[in-house]
Amino acid sequence: MRLSPSPALDPSLAGSLVLLHLAVVAGGLALLSFASASASGLESVRCRLQGTPRPPAFSQDGDFVIGGVFSIHSYMHTVDHSYTSLPEPLQCTGSLNSRELRFSRTMLFAVDEINNSSDLLPGVTLGYQVHDSCNTVPMAMNVAFHLANGLDPMFDTGEQCSGSPTVTAIVGESASSPTLSMLRIIGPFGIPQVSHFSTCACLSDKKQYPTFFRTIPSDQFQAAALAHLIRHFGWTWIGAVRSDSDYGNYGMAAFLQAAQEEGICVEYSEAFSRTNPLSRVQRVADVIRSSTARVVVAFVSYRDMKILLREMERLPSPPRQWIGTESWVTDPDMLRFSLCAGAIGFGIQRSVIPGLRDFLLDLSPQKVSNSPLLTEFWEGAFGCVGVEEKVCDGSEDIQQLQAPYTDTSQLRVTNMVYKAVYAIAHAIHSIVCEERENSTVNCDKNLNVKPTQVLERLRRVNFSRNGYQVSFDANGDPVATYELVNWQRRESGKMEFVTVGLYDASLPPDQRFDISREITWVKNSTQVPVSVCSERCPPGTRKAVQTGKPVCCYDCIQCAEGQISNKSDSSDCLICPEEYWPNAERDLCILKPVEFLSFHEVLGIILTACSVGGALLAITTAAVFYHHRHSAIVRANNSELSFLLLFSLALCFLCSLTFIGRPSEWSCMLRHTAFGITFVLCISCVLGKTIVVLMAFRATLPGSNVMKWFGPPQQRLTVVSFTFVQAMICTLWLVLSPPFPIKNITTYKEKIILECDVGSAIGFWAVLGYIGLLSLLCFVLAFLARKLPDNFNEAKFITFSMLIFCAVWITFIPAYVSSPGKLTVAVEIFAIITSSFGLFFLLFVPKCFIILFRPEKNTKKHLMEKTSNDIRY
Repeated sequence: MRLSPSPALDPSLAGSLVLLHLAVVAGGLALLSFASASASGLESVRCRLQGTPRPPAFSQDGDFVIGGVFSIHSYMHTVDHSYTSLPEPLQCTGSLNSRELRFSRTMLFAVDEINNSSDLLPGVTLGYQVHDSCNTVPMAMNVAFHLANGLDPMFDTGEQCSGSPTVTAIVGESASSPTLSMLRIIGPFGIPQVSHFSTCACLSDKKQYPTFFRTIPSDQFQAAALAHLIRHFGWTWIGAVRSDSDYGNYGMAAFLQAAQEEGICVEYSEAFSRTNPLSRVQRVADVIRSSTARVVVAFVSYRDMKILLREMERLPSPPRQWIGTESWVTDPDMLRFSLCAGAIGFGIQRSVIPGLRDFLLDLSPQKVSNSPLLTEFWEGAFGCVGVEEKVCDGSEDIQQLQAPYTDTSQLRVTNMVYKAVYAIAHAIHSIVCEERENSTVNCDKNLNVKPTQVLERLRRVNFSRNGYQVSFDANGDPVATYELVNWQRRESGKMEFVTVGLYDASLPPDQRFDISREITWVKNSTQVPVSVCSERCPPGTRKAVQTGKPVCCYDCIQCAEGQISNKSDSSDCLICPEEYWPNAERDLCILKPVEFLSFHEVLGIILTACSVGGALLAITTAAVFYHHRHSAIVRANNSELSFLLLFSLALCFLCSLTFIGRPSEWSCMLRHTAFGITFVLCISCVLGKTIVVLMAFRATLPGSNVMKWFGPPQQRLTVVSFTFVQAMICTLWLVLSPPFPIKNITTYKEKIILECDVGSAIGFWAVLGYIGLLSLLCFVLAFLARKLPDNFNEAKFITFSMLIFCAVWITFIPAYVSSPGKLTVAVEIFAIITSSFGLFFLLFVPKCFIILFRPEKNTKKHLMEKTSNDIRY
């Protein structure tokens, strides 16, 4: 960081004015500036670094220098400060990560490739300063100061103290938390930082981090992809572990939100860090072992993941399906953990960088000996550290070395480093180079390029390298594209990464996810594991959440009557439409069966047979009477009314047929009106016969002349008059509110009853009431005439027939009201047929018996003798 003195110093100040600017100290590094001023004005500013500069791991001079920051080591050496002497320079400790070393060397390869290019920055040399951040925040801040200030202990800044940073842009860091700390320092100076592996979604906030770019997708996309993946395989009950860092905390927060939107429940969510006490890691491992969730989502850095898996291997653990993030799921060093066999997760797309492997393996003994970092790598790779019997002499063959450094078969994050360097080079190219008319490119390497200029041009870069597109959106993020990677075990027992699908966030939501190959799951199974809190509720049931538990824990309850669920795991049951009813499984609404009294069912056949049989008996009796119309018994019983009565009885029997069959508008109107009119006609005939009997007896008394007032014309008029009244009632009924067919869906829930609604209840009961009134009148008159002296006195039979008739229709009323469905119609038909048979048997069967089987009694003499005897008696 360069410091600037105030441009307006008080000229009265004499001597030297010491301006002490204390920047944030990161491991003992600070910047102290001294300014000398006099009355004549400001002369010069000399600055020196407070602390010992730490040299970069790799460096090269150039016209424009690019900084690089990688987590080559895992820890930082901590020193107890005595405060009596200057602190020692910060040092990295722990094992060297050869994968990160490959990242840093890839940056060198890209710079070397650009320097030898005739198309990109021709005639311009790029330099670099590559630092090791130890994957710690303090060291990352220290590196940020180094890149901003340079490494010279003392330097002149000029009269205006207007020095600029020593680098034009920075590639890195590999982790999100160190990147955040670096941005707080270099961001205010406008130095752009392009990360290859910092995926925290928080870095997309341009208000806080306007100078940040990355070639790797944001975790916001990965979190959505993970939730989509888990939902795709039907896992609704999972466990979650994360690194206790910006990467893990922000990433897991985004994932949990996406999982909630997908209906996924999390049994536990644990955080830990490799710097935590071992007991903390053990507790997380115990939670995973004891959980019921068989799927574990690990939003963990690869360094933290190694510590967790070592602890998981220490004790037997039930098999778990691991879901990984790009940080560890494609790290070759993780393949040694067999308990993760079958793991799946999203990784950066695998790529090919021509010439990189040769560059990585081009390590001569001189190069190795000149670089402490390469020396440490070489000794660690070939086992020369701490072994007295073996000393590395440079004869080791790196071509045969099997290590993450030399493994270029899975170039994923490595390509992100490569693209980051090229993005910065293209931004610088757009500033210092211009194309001439003859298509040649001229670059001015002496141009003073400021980091802010590079920052502005980075926002607009758009190029393709080795078939891979490089560009940034408004948040500094690239297009999110992932490979779905599966850990599969070969026949030899060795595990390998297999790409089984793709995820492209630039496509429409329903086309982003594509699985192209078979996945091998935990235990080397091809069967998708099941991880649910409760088994799926089958169709016909609904979910009822268990009290005090997540929504994924539920009981399956059968749908209520009249409701269905036609898919698994339904939250609610659907009510079937009015004309539908659930099937036995309650997973489908089916049409309710339609029920009505049919001619084809047993009850309909019986009633039809009785109706037709009764009509045939009436017609047969009429034929017998007609054949014997001149006999005494026929003539004595008013043959004209008898024939009319038999005709009306036949109609009464037949009108019951209108009640059978599918109701229609015409049948509904016909059945009730036909029934009302024919029965009134029948009762009118019986009433007429009753009056004739009474009048005939009165006519036998001396001086009586009553029969002339009730002869055949008057009898016909009586029948017509009574019937006409009923016809008028029926006509008014049909005109004002006629009967009509309805679908009765209230009596039975599971079926529809087709029946006739009476329309006007007043009209219906008026018809029945009129029939009842005539029946009651007929019964009273017949009862009064029951002891009249007549050998074939009909009054007794009429009395009994009316008694039966009234009894039938009185009991009909409650039976009609209480009978459900088609039984209502059956009760009405039964009442019609029963009352008709009652009249027929009591009024005509005795006469037919005498006519057919006792002809000797069918004489006038026999009738007169019986009558005389009765009178004398």
